[in-house]
Amino acid sequence: MPVTELPREGQTTYQLIRKGGPFQFEKDGVVFGNREQILPRQARGYYREYTVKTPGSRDRGARRIVCGGSVPVQPDACYYTADHYASFRVIVDKN
Repeated sequence: MPVTELPREGQTTYQLIRKGGPFQFEKDGVVFGNREQILPRQARGYYREYTVKTPGSRDRGARRIVCGGSVPVQPDACYYTADHYASFRVIVDKN
């Protein structure tokens, strides 16, 4: 999915990832374990997850962006999930 098709909050989170933050939630940037094994298999520590704010939610909500790569601000690939890791869509950045 193109970055422009992410919800507005997702576009904001994606831009923060590319800038290295600052992030609102303490868990943003932590290692994502890919326990669901939906994303391509990689070594532990390859993926990191970031919160996409959900309007009206009192907690982090279900939306996340998960990015993989050795340099967090220059990810090899990023994925969006609106359903707390049940499914993912690859994010395509045309820049």
